[in-house]
Amino acid sequence: MSNDPLLQPYRLKHLTLRNRIMTTSHEPAYPEDGMPKERYAAYHAERAKAGVALTMTAGSAAVSRNSPPVFNNILAYKDEVVPWIRNLTDQVHAHGAAVMIQLTHLGRRTHWNKGDWLPAVSSTRHREPAHHAFPKLAEDWDIARIISDFADAAERMKEGGMDGVEIMTHGHLLDQFISPLTNDLEGPYGRDQLENRMRLTTDIIAAVRARVGQEFVLGVRFAPDEAQNGGITPEMGVEISQILKDTGQVDFLNINRGRIHTDPAMTDMIPVQGMKNAPHLDFAGSVRAATGMPTFHASKIPDVATARHAVAAGQLDMVGMTRAHMADPHVVRKIIEGREDDIRPCVGATYCLDRIYQAGEALCIHNPATGRELTMPHDITPAASRKKVVIVGAGPGGLEAARVAAGRGHDVTVFEAQPDPGGQILLTVQNPRRAEMISIIDWRMAQCAARDVEFRFNTWAEAEDVTALAPDVVIVATGGLPNTMLHETSAEVANVVTSWDIISGDVKPGANVLIYDESGDHPGVMAAEVAANAGARVEVMTPDRTFAPDIMAMNLVPYMRALQAKDVRFTVARRLIKVAPCGNQLTATIGTDYSSHIAQEQFDQVVVNYGTLPLDDLYFDLKKQSTNRGEIDPEALIAGRPQEVIAHSAGAFQLFRIGDAVAARNTHAAIYDALRLLKDI
Repeated sequence: MSNDPLLQPYRLKHLTLRNRIMTTSHEPAYPEDGMPKERYAAYHAERAKAGVALTMTAGSAAVSRNSPPVFNNILAYKDEVVPWIRNLTDQVHAHGAAVMIQLTHLGRRTHWNKGDWLPAVSSTRHREPAHHAFPKLAEDWDIARIISDFADAAERMKEGGMDGVEIMTHGHLLDQFISPLTNDLEGPYGRDQLENRMRLTTDIIAAVRARVGQEFVLGVRFAPDEAQNGGITPEMGVEISQILKDTGQVDFLNINRGRIHTDPAMTDMIPVQGMKNAPHLDFAGSVRAATGMPTFHASKIPDVATARHAVAAGQLDMVGMTRAHMADPHVVRKIIEGREDDIRPCVGATYCLDRIYQAGEALCIHNPATGRELTMPHDITPAASRKKVVIVGAGPGGLEAARVAAGRGHDVTVFEAQPDPGGQILLTVQNPRRAEMISIIDWRMAQCAARDVEFRFNTWAEAEDVTALAPDVVIVATGGLPNTMLHETSAEVANVVTSWDIISGDVKPGANVLIYDESGDHPGVMAAEVAANAGARVEVMTPDRTFAPDIMAMNLVPYMRALQAKDVRFTVARRLIKVAPCGNQLTATIGTDYSSHIAQEQFDQVVVNYGTLPLDDLYFDLKKQSTNRGEIDPEALIAGRPQEVIAHSAGAFQLFRIGDAVAARNTHAAIYDALRLLKDI
């Protein structure tokens, strides 16, 4: 038996959880037709296979038709969900883990134009800023139906083999009733007393318990402190916790802190990179101390040391490492095997959550196998025969290619023109808030070092350097260089600098700066922040109807907090047409896609952010010598099958290019390119 606090079993009612690590409920948005089908099951089974004690599914499963599935939620109100739940629970149980599901009614945290187009219902007249639906005030028959819906859904989950359910209040309908900020009702469920505001939650707990029996595990996830004036205070939170305990029907509390009704509030509750780790851990521990209830918690606990402390110090009974398990589902297995240094780190990029809030699916920025378990491997298996693999470029894509190829047992050489690995990540980490991104590079370099990958830094590889090594496979991962053309023009625009120039410090910001951002990603606002910090007056301009759409909700919050107190303004729906010198100033001619309107403005510096153009000369120099002429089979690529294109039988090697050497995309795309190509080499 291990003495590691994290590896001690925990008894929860009739369940014996094999260790203290769990993944808390989260909706990766993988359901199909509202059902958790094979992809969903494979995602959770992977974590169970690697040793996690409890995997909590859904974030959250919708119990009612008038809780439209705004996050592609599991539809727990449909009877057809039961066999799919059974399939999921059977797969998780087969690997020795417990599995539960979170049930909710979203209340106003949704929109009426989803699902069945029923109006949102809540205890408040005010819409949630994040989702924009004006709700109707709940009537008595709405409340009665919702109580019954929770009980029906819990019964379905029990029939599907779940070990328990977690009732979600935080930010959702039940919390809207509980919080003084969001209850406009009169009467037995009204705003005047905490007991009344809690009544819907306690009625639901009673109805669920009556339906599922005493042996079924039942917990509540809630925020005993909303961290906002007029909301739930810590003192009120202790009262709420005691009310839940006094029902005698609740088996655990899962503690959050703060609100989730706006992007900034969500970001404070679930911090992104550059923010403090485990910011609410001590608070969760105080709730456990006050109530004596089994207590779970997760909020930016990305590393094993922090998780171990949480359990050893008695702050938590079960510690949630949810985003950490998206980065590496094998955390527990690596702890058991004494390989903590081998754990792929969560870098706090929150690509996972931000994609969900843009109606996408959760993906990890640097583990492309997460959510793709049916086609992509988390463990790299040896190849049948050893090959010589040459990779040009040591950015995230090139390093992933090297890691996977070396894991397959191949002889790998990497050329890199710069003195250090990292590619565009080295620009990213110039912003101190994004310093955690360097772990994407550091982890891969450590993996490559352990597998004897040869690196040739400070080497600009030409075709003859590559062919001299007699490769079987060549991967061109040379990335791109900033594009300084304007939209649908063929010449570089004169008199401008790029966002890379400003971020790197190669060019100092002017006093009156235009950041023309047609790419909508991090470099534009990163450059704006550098310029603003230097004291410049900054205008961020985009031809789009919103600015920085590719950064997404939670990652935009730190930028806005850094910029709003400075002389920065944001202009949308304006297109830069040309830039011309005018004395010691620049005249920017500005139009719009919406009309023939043209205007001119004066700046002393114009910064263009318009993606990158592939640095692909080497690829085209090598193309004629390759067996596949650089061609890929897209159907095989999508399905996760090997590349078998032969366009030139006399060629010497397979040739592929990845990442920005193909077209401007992002870190995840480059790493995914590398994994799905190299896993079969």
